[in-house]
Amino acid sequence: MTKVITASNFDEVVLQSEQPVMVDFWAQWCGPCKIIGPIIEEIHSEYEGKAAVGKVDVDQQQELATRFGIRNIPTILFFKNGQLVDKITGAAPKREFTNKLDRLL
Repeated sequence: MTKVITASNFDEVVLQSEQPVMVDFWAQWCGPCKIIGPIIEEIHSEYEGKAAVGKVDVDQQQELATRFGIRNIPTILFFKNGQLVDKITGAAPKREFTNKLDRLL
């Protein structure tokens, strides 16, 4: 299961990670989020040891959503060396997510 990211562990899990990190900003009530949820889990399993994958529930972590200007969900942010380097807004095919992660490896 993907790592649950909160305001209290964000710096440690994302900004201090030695691996690239993909962060899914989502909500329980979001239809497109439910569509890509299984894709995010697959990527988490496939990239274990190469990249970190986590999820931020925007309803519970409004501070993080505001910090990164999340206005639409799902929004997936990609970090490398503690820096935000890319993003995808909306549901997308698995290949789009993996292509962006592969470029960061």
